[in-house]
Amino acid sequence: MTTLVAHSTLLTKRSLTALVRQPAFVLITLIQPAIWLLLFGALFEKVVQIPGFGSGGSSYLEFLTPGVVAMTALLSAAWAGTVYIEDMNLGVMDRMLASPVRRGAMINGTVLYQGIVSVVQTAVIIVIGYAAGARFERPLVGIGLTFVSAALLTVVFAAMSNAVALLARDQNALIGISQLLSLPLVFLSSAIMDPDLAPAWLRTIATYNPLDWAVVVSREGLSAATDWSAVWPRLGALAALALVMSWLATQAFRAYQRSA
Repeated sequence: MTTLVAHSTLLTKRSLTALVRQPAFVLITLIQPAIWLLLFGALFEKVVQIPGFGSGGSSYLEFLTPGVVAMTALLSAAWAGTVYIEDMNLGVMDRMLASPVRRGAMINGTVLYQGIVSVVQTAVIIVIGYAAGARFERPLVGIGLTFVSAALLTVVFAAMSNAVALLARDQNALIGISQLLSLPLVFLSSAIMDPDLAPAWLRTIATYNPLDWAVVVSREGLSAATDWSAVWPRLGALAALALVMSWLATQAFRAYQRSA
């Protein structure tokens, strides 16, 4: 366990160092979710006036903030596997697999890195939301749940992206699969629209959508009357799915080694 922690820490530091050395990418990583928040917030500002919109009379910006947090976590994590693709093309992956580094640490390194990025992005989104006028009834509890749900969602899709990268070994395939999954998951959720205004079949799909789980956990936590019966099952499901996807990503190394 000590070795696993040490290797995971070193590989996380490697990814963070590479990020810091690309200031333009750091800027894009932080600014892009802010643009989404302000753009969607202005574009759909009047949607709360639609009969049946269940926001309790709050502004659309307050409704949207948890959705943008979850969208950002998913879309950023879906690109996690590109690091593996680059390592494969440069021969770094083969050297790592020939070294004593733990396979679990190789997964943990990229997942922890994505988790740190997700926490920073979440903080930026919340700060900008407050600056734009969003006010939440239970900020401490709600923001804490928002960080936890965003981090778990990041682990789920970062691990999935790593597994796809190890199996496909092609950046175009990884990008195509990521886009194929990410955009439908966003629109088949309550991230940007109240599910009460959606068709029944979409509400049914949303109940099985990990992105929607994270949105509901954050939104309920930030609301005045938190429905804990909606929070705990979804939070538990996210944690369980994160463990399963991390295990599957670790197992994907075997398939990569057999075909390398």
